[in-house]
Amino acid sequence: MDIELVVFDFDGTLCDTRNIIVATMRQTLSELHLPERSEDECAATIGLPLKKCFRKLFSQLSDEDTERCAEVYRRIFEANKPQYKPVLFPNVRETLSWLREHGMRMAVASSRNSLSLHDLLRDLDIAGYFDYVVGADMVVCPKPDPEPVLQILKRIGVDALRTLVVGDMDVDILMGGRAGCKTCGVTYGNGTREELEEAGADFVIGRMGDLHALDEDLGFN
Repeated sequence: MDIELVVFDFDGTLCDTRNIIVATMRQTLSELHLPERSEDECAATIGLPLKKCFRKLFSQLSDEDTERCAEVYRRIFEANKPQYKPVLFPNVRETLSWLREHGMRMAVASSRNSLSLHDLLRDLDIAGYFDYVVGADMVVCPKPDPEPVLQILKRIGVDALRTLVVGDMDVDILMGGRAGCKTCGVTYGNGTREELEEAGADFVIGRMGDLHALDEDLGFN
């Protein structure tokens, strides 16, 4: 079946936010007097809802503790934006334009809070490409549960068999696969090819611009 809808992850797929996320995470831990974690340990939490990021780093934290961590993180993140300005990955804008020219509907399914997500999409001047945007606060069960994608399918009215989910982490691939969609992993973000393939990615690409090359397999209208 031809693809009619492409659902993108945000962090690590559309936008390079690794530096600001890692810096903000480590500053949050310092402010709250929590043990230091390495850059790689912090980066490994990207793709999870914010409170789950801290739970992954410190399994003993209570719900109240993780909520406090999330509050501090959000404050520091906003303060860090001028210094660690998030930028689009190469060829993202061009690929979004190409997909739109080929009649694709597009959406975003992110583990980021929806307010922050909308702010970043607007700041990056790509908000207009997307028909619907789902943040972690808009679902009961976030990635890797299929709920974010199922919500998008219901809202836009496209069948899962005509949908491609694109992301850089295993949770993105698992989410898309469990929703019954085709999935494409990208290796320039925060996950490895091995992790994406193990999660069941139907396709794996090294650059966003390589999405064009899947036209023959996916039949972008």
